[in-house]
Amino acid sequence: MAEQDFEKTFVNLSFKEASTELERIVRSLETGDLELEQSLEAYKKGVALVALLKTRLETAEQEVSVLAKEIPGATDAE
Repeated sequence: MAEQDFEKTFVNLSFKEASTELERIVRSLETGDLELEQSLEAYKKGVALVALLKTRLETAEQEVSVLAKEIPGATDAE
């Protein structure tokens, strides 16, 4: 399954749900109990989740930046 397919699968997850799923995947990979194919599939899912979470964080940062500019006297934190 391609990374974009995973992104479509995860797109309806909340940020918290996606983060929790990523943590679950990391824990399963760290145990070393998965077969090679399972590990590769889990890794691909993890990459897709990281991309999704990164995009959502960047979007939130942009929204906060726009909102901060609307506040009189506020300075950009960047």
